[in-house]
Amino acid sequence: MAAAALSRFLAPIGRTVTLIESEAIGTVGVGEATIPPIRAFNAMLDIAEADFLRATMGSYKLGIEFVDWSRIGQRYFHPFGAAGQDFHGVPFHQLWLRHRARGGTTRLTDYSMCTVAAREGRFGIAGNGDRTPLAHIAHAYHFDATLYAALLRRVAEGQGVVRHEGRVVRVDRDGTGGDLTAVRLADGRTITGDLFVDCSGFAGLLIEGALATGYHDWRHWLPMDRALAMPTAALDPLPPYTRATAHAAGWQWRIPLQHRTGNGHVFASSFTTADDAERLLRADASGEPLGDVRQLSFTTGMRRQAWSHNVVALGLAAGFVEPLESTSIHLIQHGIQRLIALFPGAAVHPAERGAYNADMARAFEAVRDFVVLHYKATTRDDSDFWRAMQAMTVPDSLAHRIELWRAQGRLIPQPGDIFAMPSWAAVLTGQEIWPAAYDPAVDRLNALSVEAALDDMRAAYRRTALSLPLHINAVPR
Repeated sequence: MAAAALSRFLAPIGRTVTLIESEAIGTVGVGEATIPPIRAFNAMLDIAEADFLRATMGSYKLGIEFVDWSRIGQRYFHPFGAAGQDFHGVPFHQLWLRHRARGGTTRLTDYSMCTVAAREGRFGIAGNGDRTPLAHIAHAYHFDATLYAALLRRVAEGQGVVRHEGRVVRVDRDGTGGDLTAVRLADGRTITGDLFVDCSGFAGLLIEGALATGYHDWRHWLPMDRALAMPTAALDPLPPYTRATAHAAGWQWRIPLQHRTGNGHVFASSFTTADDAERLLRADASGEPLGDVRQLSFTTGMRRQAWSHNVVALGLAAGFVEPLESTSIHLIQHGIQRLIALFPGAAVHPAERGAYNADMARAFEAVRDFVVLHYKATTRDDSDFWRAMQAMTVPDSLAHRIELWRAQGRLIPQPGDIFAMPSWAAVLTGQEIWPAAYDPAVDRLNALSVEAALDDMRAAYRRTALSLPLHINAVPR
């Protein structure tokens, strides 16, 4: 991703991009589900959606279904896009809270185009200028991450990127300021550079191995530190959404691709064993296994500095928030876009580096808070893990959001937010955290008119969903 994007925007101003990677080093393929901003990243590289889906055996994603998170037997949907439409500046979820307070039995996501289409297994894209309910749909993708990497390699090399096969074993640093001047490969080659982008995964060969920037460990909030992954046969019908099912000491993902299904179990090794987690994964996985179970280890958190000296860390080298809300690839793309916006001239300016680090910290912390919410907002007490999640003290930034919500359902956007107000409302209501009251501003709107509008809206979303093609027929092949 970095090589493709940087070469596209920096080659015209005389910068050259060199890529070093080793076929002998495996890749972590848990990033097969995404959120909608990936569409803008692909568009930035002129990768057409149909070409992308064909190249990566991808499918469309309208959101995530959460099973057994608030309590066993309960499920809810976190859709992309908005739920309903705001009325005269009043957020839609406030209108729905009044509807619920007066005995209404609908769910907030009944007014989401993405949710209604997902329930029916259907998908469609609005045309330019479309003013029908289909215009309210938003989507991302499921895809094979290895195939995406191959596609981006072709794009990067087509834009002049020079790729070196090899493994970095040593770095050279300037004796005065401490900047990196070159990396040395196992075969003896030396490659010099002015700015180094560390994409070496959890090892952080440059950002940590050479510069020792340190790490913010968030395991006291997110104790999951292991993941098992196993591919199975493709699903039929092909659902246009990811599923996350909560278990006694973690959760299980299901990601539907054209050619296979991605299954995985994220768990806390302090609450269960890898053997028990694998047994659970195999028992609950969808379809016939197509490969062995792979185990990954990680520490949730982020580097204290994503940009130190003349090294910028991206991806797992910069940090990792477990894949519950499919944010890993987005954080990579966000970092790339910020790097392009702040790309230095003749030398790195401390202000550029400081702005980048502050921005990335806000982005990581916003994702962290949103993911922690799923664990804290539970009534499950059937295991030591869930009792610990209920009892934990959450970050102050999240505690403040929950407190505001509990009072009168208010949601105030914060700097760095990746997930907007409708996403927070979907998870909070889905996990059955109910405000004591709704915003009194709702009462200045005529209740009968609002209720009629809600009925019309819900009917229109369902009617539109039923008119769409099945998801499998909408996916380019």
